[in-house]
Amino acid sequence: MSDGGTTVKVKNRTKKQSYFTLFTFYFLLFNLLFAPGCNRQQDRSVDLYVDGIMLRELGENKMAVERLNSAVQLNKRFTLAYSLLGEIYQEMEDYEKSAASYEAATKLNPWSFKDFFNLGRVYEITKKFAQAVRAYARACELKPNHLQAHINTAKCYYEIKNYKRALIYGEQAEQIDPNVSEIQNLLGNIHELQKDYDQAIRSYKRSLEIDSNNPGIMASLAVAYLKTNRNEPAKELLESVVQIQPDNNTAYKHLGYCYLRLKDIDKSIANYSKAIEINDKDWDAHRGLGVAYILKGTGESGTVDETLKVKAVRQWQRSLEIKPNQPNRENLVKYIQVFSE
Repeated sequence: MSDGGTTVKVKNRTKKQSYFTLFTFYFLLFNLLFAPGCNRQQDRSVDLYVDGIMLRELGENKMAVERLNSAVQLNKRFTLAYSLLGEIYQEMEDYEKSAASYEAATKLNPWSFKDFFNLGRVYEITKKFAQAVRAYARACELKPNHLQAHINTAKCYYEIKNYKRALIYGEQAEQIDPNVSEIQNLLGNIHELQKDYDQAIRSYKRSLEIDSNNPGIMASLAVAYLKTNRNEPAKELLESVVQIQPDNNTAYKHLGYCYLRLKDIDKSIANYSKAIEINDKDWDAHRGLGVAYILKGTGESGTVDETLKVKAVRQWQRSLEIKPNQPNRENLVKYIQVFSE
């Protein structure tokens, strides 16, 4: 009796062998027609390339790399070998060699969307965003309707703070598919940085419609609301965030600020304190807590409770210890001096 699994494996192996034989045939035919100077050295490079493909399929990446490097040594214009080397090095997380291989492939074949896209991805992984932008932008030229290429280009432009170009590619991605939360969230981030808060709110709301339980989007929308003095909806969103993520110190910090605006000082102190409990290095939360202590301790006559005054000064001093060169440092130093007297 034959084993079903064995039969399938044999069939799969036969199928692969047929594929490789057919591939080799077409590759050699191409060289015969278009590369009259083809010689044994080039034939050998093709054999090594096919070996590399088979070894990769078997999970033998190191051996595949050896074969492919030998192939490009014999034929330095072997585009497919460079491309495959880029893929394998990428899988092996050897990003420097992966990028070098993809660079070689794109120089030899400037029409390869796949190589430009993968080159962009490798540079993005290694946080070389300026190089990633160039590769991704070329990929977008080659495939104007490729969604992920446009998203990635916009994200990398955003990383290098070229918000104008980021917005262009983000809006192009939105035209390709308006129902992707990541795009709407990215557009919200760009508009927020450009201080176009109303447009940021529209994008964040659209993103939240698509991905309704995402605490990151909720928090971004809440901050945009705070910047437009819409405190109640900001509070509701931030309360939802801390329910989903009880260790989100940033959300607690924003809640502290929100309650300050709503003149609920006790809740402001509670939320700032929670933010600091989660992350004692949050200089902004220490600064905000100091303000909340002063507001709580200020009586109708304008005098400040001594105990709360001391607490406020301690929070401000701690804030400066953590971040000495923080924004508006001079004002904070003055407050420390005034309330320390």
